[in-house]
Amino acid sequence: MATTDRQATTLALAHALSAAERGLAVIPLSRTKLPALRSPHRDDPIPPPCHGECGAMGHGVYDATTDPSRIRELFAAAPWATGYGIACGLPPHHLIGIDLDTKSGTDSSAALRELALRHLFTIPETVVVLTPSGGRHLWLTGPPDAVIPNSASRLAPGIDIRGAGGYLVGPGSRTEHGVYGTAPGTSHLTPAPCPPSLLRLLLPPPRTHRSTSPAPPEHGQGLVQFVLAAHEGQRNTRLFWAACRAYENGLGDVLLGPLVEAAVQTGLTEREARATVASAGRMTGWRG
Repeated sequence: MATTDRQATTLALAHALSAAERGLAVIPLSRTKLPALRSPHRDDPIPPPCHGECGAMGHGVYDATTDPSRIRELFAAAPWATGYGIACGLPPHHLIGIDLDTKSGTDSSAALRELALRHLFTIPETVVVLTPSGGRHLWLTGPPDAVIPNSASRLAPGIDIRGAGGYLVGPGSRTEHGVYGTAPGTSHLTPAPCPPSLLRLLLPPPRTHRSTSPAPPEHGQGLVQFVLAAHEGQRNTRLFWAACRAYENGLGDVLLGPLVEAAVQTGLTEREARATVASAGRMTGWRG
């Protein structure tokens, strides 16, 4: 098993270096598809909002680089890594990932086709990565001035978006569910520009000014109740989902306190709750 892991790490490093040669910034991933290096601030009572300014490794996608020497250092620090992540939103490609999931029980490919018909766009020939679960990742590029947020099923059920602050599992990565690989006939392609009509759908809605209110708005109350109804084993999941919806609707600053308080009432510690809400903020590309 150890030999297999070493081989997987060696292959992951080779694939990561190859991706970096194409201008794609990478980080090592574990078999769980999470960043392989743990945060250097994990033991801090209140983790600081550090994106690598401290100089240490372990800041997730903010460690992403195209520098071969730095990539080797990252993998050397994480010899258990069996895959690599490709950071989205960075120059020169400003990558956007369209994640067509199959685990939600919905036909995400059909949902994308319906969107294309409704909004009059076609998906160009581009890099397609096949996931072990049967899903697909479509690689597109965006303009340098567009900040595409991460989202989960906001565009349509089963369609997740990987944008600024997010990453895609790179082809050749081995996870606990299998190996990611490029679809036949697409490995030689470069990511194609995102169709303008689709790009407009991916951009966040304009944020309206909201006055501070002592109580969450009606929609926010529903999200708080959703968290309060969590049972053991689903508390983090429910909190993460609710926080994502809050940030996507411009309510993150209003609902931060109520969501954390609700999660604490279900049994999470305040530190755990705040970390989960912060993770949702990063996932949705929120800038506080």
